[in-house]
Amino acid sequence: MSSMNASQFVENVASRRRWVLNKDQDFLSMLVEGLEANYDRLGYLQCPCRLSWDDREKDKDIVCPCVYAQADIDEYGHCFCSLFFDGEYDFSKNEPTSIPERRPENLFP
Repeated sequence: MSSMNASQFVENVASRRRWVLNKDQDFLSMLVEGLEANYDRLGYLQCPCRLSWDDREKDKDIVCPCVYAQADIDEYGHCFCSLFFDGEYDFSKNEPTSIPERRPENLFP
């Protein structure tokens, strides 16, 4: 997957879900590069901010966008990695906050 495709993927996800992407272009690029590296290594878009089992079945909850993203966005305005934000998020008034991990410990590698 090329960076153009990973970038397009996250843009498409954000558009479909009425989310927006992180406005910090350097941070956004780092996350997209992490998705690309995981795709190259694993063959799937594993969340760049979480540890992987390197097994698609065990990682199915953290394939981007992870199953925890919507709950994080509903509660905090952005997902765990700060890749996706609520479409109404006011970047001029808010800084992304640290979000507690929702992934159950038994799913950690």
